[in-house]
Amino acid sequence: MSTYERELREILAGNREVIEKITKSYSEEERKKYFKILEKPFITVRAAGSLGIADIVAIRGEMSFIIEIKVRKEKEILFSHEGGRMQRKAKEMQEKCIAAKVLPLFAFRIKGKRGDAWRLFTMEIDGIEGKSKKIYKKLPKLEKTRDGNYIMRWENGMKLADFIDLVSSCL
Repeated sequence: MSTYERELREILAGNREVIEKITKSYSEEERKKYFKILEKPFITVRAAGSLGIADIVAIRGEMSFIIEIKVRKEKEILFSHEGGRMQRKAKEMQEKCIAAKVLPLFAFRIKGKRGDAWRLFTMEIDGIEGKSKKIYKKLPKLEKTRDGNYIMRWENGMKLADFIDLVSSCL
């Protein structure tokens, strides 16, 4: 498990020590939003290897997400790289999430960024219900190139602080 995968898992699980450590350089507003997760944390489970389509599963009450984590220095990730493996994996994730009515998330972290370095996305998907549907509507969707390949542009994602604020308001 990567350091960043562990970091996101512990944030969503409401690990106060991890949140205090990583938010030291954040704005006061971002810090307040991060600390909201302590009120109602998620159960987070490492999914890599078992599901094969995501890195983390996060569960809380009526909400559940599978999360694919990407970490780069660059601000864009084109899914057609790696021989198209990322593109195929994203399509498989989409199909399984539609069948299970589970919200897929893509977490993109920029290395070496001060402040909130995490950005979240989802993808076009039908059948999401309940509280997850409210979150789905507000999350930026993965973009597609002219060739139909997914692309994540870090600056177009939702800050993790804003995501935590959003899921905290769905208590």
